[in-house]
Amino acid sequence: MKTTASTAAFCLLGALFLLSLPTTLPCDAWDCDCVFKHQRSCCCVYNKLGRLSVDTFHSLDYISDSLSQLQEDIVSLTGEHYAFKASIGQPSYRCFGPFTRNVPVPYNNVTLNDGRAYNPALGIFTARFDGIYSFTFTTYSNLIAPGMRQYVQLQLMKNGEPVVGVWEDNREDSEDSSTQELLLPLERGDQVYIELVAGRYLCGDLKYNVFSGFLLYPN
Repeated sequence: MKTTASTAAFCLLGALFLLSLPTTLPCDAWDCDCVFKHQRSCCCVYNKLGRLSVDTFHSLDYISDSLSQLQEDIVSLTGEHYAFKASIGQPSYRCFGPFTRNVPVPYNNVTLNDGRAYNPALGIFTARFDGIYSFTFTTYSNLIAPGMRQYVQLQLMKNGEPVVGVWEDNREDSEDSSTQELLLPLERGDQVYIELVAGRYLCGDLKYNVFSGFLLYPN
């Protein structure tokens, strides 16, 4: 119904335009049937308006597709936030380790896990997007008995390969701490975790052992 009314109005305007011309028409007489058939042999006035209408439609369609793509890009950049922070949740004044093999550190006391990319049961962060990520881990060990040896070695692992680490081996300090921070390029599915090296151990107030990270920007 709306299309028919629009067409009738279009024909009326065209007829009024043709009647107002003082000279011979530059093409065949106006034919309302042209509107329905879109014939190029119809009145040149309609041909020009028809081409303009089609071009305008294609332009609007292109703009609509561009806006949809832009919206998807914005969602991919800002729609999801990936950040986590966790510490060791074991009771104070106990030791984690030593073990006969390298073991992932169980940072199971989670205080932040936006995007749910960090698994506290395994202590593993899994990248959901290709991008640049920032990671920080702090190591703290407080010896629980006189004469004990500070014997700590942790390393940040990416897909099973060490990237950076911290270590301490002395009998002079009853407590010690260190922090590492780095930017790391990751692809979707890459896994990052902290590993305690075989034979080493962490003791004391383990809640000060913290692992955190976030997506700086996607690629």
